[in-house]
Amino acid sequence: MIELRTPAEITEMKAAGEFVASVLTATQAAAAVGVNLLELDALAHSMIRERGAESCYIDYHPSFGASPFGKVICTSVNDAALHGLPHDYALQTGDLLSLDFAVAVDGWVADSAITFAVGTPRDEDLKLMDVTSRALDAGIAAAVMGNRIGDISAAIGDLAYGAGYEVNLDFGGHGVGREMHGDPHIPNDGKRRRGMPLKAGLVFAIEPWLMIGTDEVFTDDDGWTLRSVDGSRAAHFEHTVAITPDGPLVLTARS
Repeated sequence: MIELRTPAEITEMKAAGEFVASVLTATQAAAAVGVNLLELDALAHSMIRERGAESCYIDYHPSFGASPFGKVICTSVNDAALHGLPHDYALQTGDLLSLDFAVAVDGWVADSAITFAVGTPRDEDLKLMDVTSRALDAGIAAAVMGNRIGDISAAIGDLAYGAGYEVNLDFGGHGVGREMHGDPHIPNDGKRRRGMPLKAGLVFAIEPWLMIGTDEVFTDDDGWTLRSVDGSRAAHFEHTVAITPDGPLVLTARS
């Protein structure tokens, strides 16, 4: 069921968005060469406890997961595109790291993701991150009253294909509210003027993710991490966005 949030409810959701942004900022700052992925998860976990927030991941067990996730942040490295399960791995220079984080604060959920290079980046990774980030910006710019879901999807897909990347449609954006995942689903490619109309009060996550050489993934032996089938690297950017009469409001914006 798709629910429209009141202006007062969207104001209440800002606290979750600001906290998610602060955790991603802190974990990115901590992600240096030699830092273990489990240390990043522990940092996020300590911030959750201090804030009195509730993890959306630790007990999360959808049909595509082998077991409850068991950690509080997704850490996807290099060829890991999505759902990277934190494990005993020390970051190396040149690693491409995506962090995806969602929590509930006072009953409201926010969800966001970032990708960055650890140490010295590769040129092809810089291009991949730039295109994926701009695809998110394009999707957000299309998230205005009077448009449709397809306008967001087409804005993302046009930019990705125009830069020479393929697009996977298995996972994409989604409604956000009292739960982490809900309707509507927002594919990362689509046709303009198709799909449900965008109305004030809709709140959802927009999340383009791209891989350098493919649009196909497989599930790692950990039962969670999705990796590119050809070993090529991946980037993932995501924001929680509210539709308002004044335009899209990014609830997870980082300062």
